[in-house]
Amino acid sequence: MTLPHGPGSVGEPQAPQAVQVHRLEHRQEEERKEERQHSLHMGSSVRRRTFRSSEEEQQFSAADYALAAALALTASSELSWEAQLRRQTSAVELEERGQKRVRFGNEWERTEVGFLRTHRLLRQRRDWRALRQRTEEKVREAKELRELCSGRGPWFWIPLRSHAVWEHTTVLLTCTVQGSPPPQVTWYKDDTRIDPRLFPAGKYRITNNYGLLSLEIRRCTLEDSATYTVKVKNAFGQASSFAKVLVRTYLGKEAGFDSEIFKRSMLGPSVEFTSVLQPIFAREKEPFSLSCFFSDDVLDAEHKIQWFRDGRALRSSGRRQMLYADRQASLKVTCAYKEDEGLYSIRVPSALGPREQSAYVFVRDAAAENPGAPGSPLNVRCLDVSRDCLTLTWAPPSDTRGNPITGYSIERCQGDSKEWVPCHEAPRSTCRCPIQGLIEGQSYRFRVRAISKAGSSLPSKASEVVVMGDHDAVRRKTEIPFDLGSKITISADDFEDAVTIPSPPTNVHASEIREAYVVLSWEEPKPRGKAPLTYTLEKSVIGSGSWEAISSETPVKSPRFALLNLEKGKSYVFRVRAVNQYGMSDPSEPSEPIALRSKTATLPPPAQVQAFRDTQTSVCLTWEPVCGGAELLGYYIYSREAGSSEWQTVNNKPIQGSRFAVPGLRTGKEYEFCVRSVSEAGVGESSAPTEPIRVKQALATPSAPYDFALLHCGKNEMVIGWKPPKRRGGGKILGYFLDQHDAAEPDWHPVNQQPVPSRVCKVCNLHEGHFYEFRARAVNWAGVGELSAPSSLFECKEWTMPQPGPPYDVQVSEVRATSLMLQWEPPIYTGAGPITGYCLSVQEEGSEEWKQVTPGPISGTHFRIKLISGWNVDILEQGEVRLWLEVEKLSPAAELHLIFNEKEIFSSPNRKINFDREKGLVEVIIQHLSEDDKGSYTAQLQDGKAKNQITLALVDDDFDQLLRKADAKRRDWKRKQGPYFQEPLQWKITEDCQVLLTCKVTNTKKETRFQWFFQKRQAPHGQYDPQTGEGLICIEELSKEDRGIYRAEVSDDRGEDDTILDLTGEALDAVFTELGRIGALSATPLKIQGTEEGIRIFSKVKYYNVEYMKTTWFHKDKRLESGDRFRAGTTLDEIWLHILDPKDSDKGKYTLEIAAGKDVRQLSVDLSGQAFDDALAEHQRLKALAIIEKNRAKVVRGLPDVATIMEDKTLCLTCVISGDPTPEISWLKNDQPVTFLDRYHMEVKGTEVTITIEKVNSEDSGRYGVFVKNKYGSETGQVTISVFKHGDEPKEMKKM
Repeated sequence: MTLPHGPGSVGEPQAPQAVQVHRLEHRQEEERKEERQHSLHMGSSVRRRTFRSSEEEQQFSAADYALAAALALTASSELSWEAQLRRQTSAVELEERGQKRVRFGNEWERTEVGFLRTHRLLRQRRDWRALRQRTEEKVREAKELRELCSGRGPWFWIPLRSHAVWEHTTVLLTCTVQGSPPPQVTWYKDDTRIDPRLFPAGKYRITNNYGLLSLEIRRCTLEDSATYTVKVKNAFGQASSFAKVLVRTYLGKEAGFDSEIFKRSMLGPSVEFTSVLQPIFAREKEPFSLSCFFSDDVLDAEHKIQWFRDGRALRSSGRRQMLYADRQASLKVTCAYKEDEGLYSIRVPSALGPREQSAYVFVRDAAAENPGAPGSPLNVRCLDVSRDCLTLTWAPPSDTRGNPITGYSIERCQGDSKEWVPCHEAPRSTCRCPIQGLIEGQSYRFRVRAISKAGSSLPSKASEVVVMGDHDAVRRKTEIPFDLGSKITISADDFEDAVTIPSPPTNVHASEIREAYVVLSWEEPKPRGKAPLTYTLEKSVIGSGSWEAISSETPVKSPRFALLNLEKGKSYVFRVRAVNQYGMSDPSEPSEPIALRSKTATLPPPAQVQAFRDTQTSVCLTWEPVCGGAELLGYYIYSREAGSSEWQTVNNKPIQGSRFAVPGLRTGKEYEFCVRSVSEAGVGESSAPTEPIRVKQALATPSAPYDFALLHCGKNEMVIGWKPPKRRGGGKILGYFLDQHDAAEPDWHPVNQQPVPSRVCKVCNLHEGHFYEFRARAVNWAGVGELSAPSSLFECKEWTMPQPGPPYDVQVSEVRATSLMLQWEPPIYTGAGPITGYCLSVQEEGSEEWKQVTPGPISGTHFRIKLISGWNVDILEQGEVRLWLEVEKLSPAAELHLIFNEKEIFSSPNRKINFDREKGLVEVIIQHLSEDDKGSYTAQLQDGKAKNQITLALVDDDFDQLLRKADAKRRDWKRKQGPYFQEPLQWKITEDCQVLLTCKVTNTKKETRFQWFFQKRQAPHGQYDPQTGEGLICIEELSKEDRGIYRAEVSDDRGEDDTILDLTGEALDAVFTELGRIGALSATPLKIQGTEEGIRIFSKVKYYNVEYMKTTWFHKDKRLESGDRFRAGTTLDEIWLHILDPKDSDKGKYTLEIAAGKDVRQLSVDLSGQAFDDALAEHQRLKALAIIEKNRAKVVRGLPDVATIMEDKTLCLTCVISGDPTPEISWLKNDQPVTFLDRYHMEVKGTEVTITIEKVNSEDSGRYGVFVKNKYGSETGQVTISVFKHGDEPKEMKKM
């Protein structure tokens, strides 16, 4: 209630007009305030109810509003403190103006008004004091902020730049630096600080003009060529900038950019390889190392040397070390895994570009814990990592040791513990498995074992550590930078609406469908709310009409789940519910029908596997890639010697390409190869074996191309195609050279100067209406091949006919027993319209008739042709011989008559005949092939009116060879029924030049006995490990005494087997040659040593054999021969060259060439400069000591240690002395000089000195010495004299 105003008040009286004015102002202020609030309210309501057109419509997400709020926050944070102060002051003034002023008409009212005014004044005073305190605090914070922002580390606005100047000129290095406070500046020359006081006056001038730094170098000399660095530092950091200065002279190539100083400073030292990386055959869980040597010290370029594996750069780790010492670089792996297999390369920078060498490292399987167990898997990886689940993948092993893999066992290690526990069994033999029930925030590692009927393999290498978590959370965050490096991080979860019951998930679908499981995925509900979500799943069989909950051991936190217990042949639909702390959502929309797919088949083998000669110990393989897409993991290669039945694994890590060089083969032996495709479904079938190839150097050039064809013709140009050479010369065809000949001219002219890589070439600048012929030559690494015969004459006349030109490049692939794949390229000239199809024809060898393959044209450029095969002959595992042929599908009424040597035969115990009409298969299995089975076999087939007859002749050499192979196969099968040698006896050489004879036995038991024999005698030093089945004989130093025949024998009650290694003749030579090669590789860099005779250059080796290793010394590329001043020699561990009486002409480069077989290694050292001076000084010192030792006075021989004599006898002592000049001689008795009087006499004859004592008595007993002396030194020879009386025995006799 408002009381009427009185005429007076506590304060000064005011006119009614003033009161009305104040009331009007207050009313207007209140109205404006209400209008602003109403406007804001209406504006927000209108905006919420405003619809935009399709062109104007915009949608803003919570992240967009968060971004706008952050930008507003950054804008408000950048307002000055003065503006904030003004804003607060205005607010106080508005508050003051808004106070209602009410007058009271009596004293009580005036008293209350005075109280309220006093209360308001006190409150204003308090508010002003608080505002002043806040203002002072803001001013202080702003001052601290300005001081903090003004201080920063130095940085270069304009860095130094390099200069190249002439000698005796001045160079000025300048740069601009900024920083607060101003930094301290220091200049360096090649890491040495520049102090102008230590140099001639005016040489260096250093200035700092408000951040403009300069270094002036006056009258530059060659010594000023260096790297100059300026370093700046203050309390907030430091920075540096450098530049190179090159001082050039007027001495031709010794100046400018041709100078050695520039090359070394800009390009680095020139480094060349002096050794070749060789393939390494390591074993799993064992160490291996790669080493190479260089022509120069690589310590300075250590940081630039790079090691690669399969093209990826390597770094040092706990298992891998990169070592550099002097002129050697090494890569050592302490514990090898199959993942370490690959092509290793080392790259070294040099002045002429990087130098690179490569070698393949093979890592073989470790010995299995259980005999016959497969090798370990590899490449274990974790994919699709989320909060509580992931997908584990791996590659299958290459060697199953004869037992197919039936499954995989998965083990896991949680956190930092080293305890491995089984966690899952992979379904069937697939190499992919989902892992569920993991803990969010915990780290895991996984490893896999392969399982077969023989047992489980060794564990694979552990996977990389993986941490479970929401890896999609990063996508929901936005970072906004502001104010000198500060950031504001905004998460979309912070702006989620307050959701209680979540919405249902969406987009439920199968992200992965396999033979044994389905991975179900969905999208989170939107909005999802801030509360954590879990999910429940339901399934329904199509047609059942009911839903069943899917149980899980742990809550499902991730939007994906693997279903492992689905039934094959049934289709399911799934739906998902979201659950939070408030409750459960409605179910999602059902997914599309989902069913387990059929068993994933392994990939087919690659086609066109071909072997080519490469080197003396390697063969190059090529094949057509398999179209497997992402499922293809690579290829495994297998080899065997011709005539052997056992395939050996070449690589244990899948190869990615379609070409590979197989090293480590025996020169002169024949090998066969096959290739298998590797996928997550396992290792596929083997390709057809290659033809046996003998291992030797590929040096042949290719044969001539042939069958030239005109593919297209214009007015003055032709397109010529041809077929590749029938013989490639053992290598890849690099290209072709084409020649042309105008029939109207006598000469041939080349078409191309560089090889054409394809077999199609366009020839231009021809004359219309002329006739041309062509010829070509192929090129490979060995050179240019044979010249082909001239082609037919082709007229240069533009093609205008409506029909297309001929297809070209017809190729055959995927050759099988009953089919092959034909491929070709479409014609270049298409005629009047597009190509509508192709007609195929086939011709049998020896026939001139072409038969149409298809009844009509086909549309593609490839076609599989089915053929009727003839008789095929196979030898089964137990030595049975299988004769079979395959024809087209026959009707149930088809008849077979099998004729053997003009008599029809039927099934018998020794011959089993099978006839499958559905497959068109005729099969004869002979249990035990003998001479009675020699002859001709004829299959007479009749199907309705169609008849055919196919004959096989097993006679002469064909039958004899088949009989030998069948008997060998039968014996081999019987041999394997008991203990047998899985790996025959073979030799290998270690890095320490030890010869190891190894073999391996399998199918053993406790009673199995293993014995070693050498030259038919038992070898007691042979070793055998029953756990692994490996036998070993270690020969520390191989010599001729170790030549002979070594045999290992294994036996038990099931049978026996042996393996023999003949270390005589060529085999022994091969061992010594390999020893020589390893010994040559072990040679250390050449060292220089001064001796008393001259200067000695030597290299240490681990092994040297005069017969199999040859050494040659060179001085300045001129061969040295042993003579008066040069002596060369070797010992078991050293190769040396002795330079006698060295002179200045002996300075220069010395090279040692070590030849072992066909391998040659060179080591070099530069005997000049300081190295020559140091060696010569040492030689002169040792020579002076030798002269002193030679000419020093010495007692050479003659005096005994003790002499006894009877009284009254004459004692005569003689010794031989030496020395130049002739030494002075004196005798001592008990360290006192002997006076030669009466009974004592001394006689000197040349180098012999004699002392005679007549009628000796007991007083003559004592210690006598002869003392010789000259200017080079002195020496004393001593003897003890004992005199005994008549009838007494000497003391020495009493002791006896």
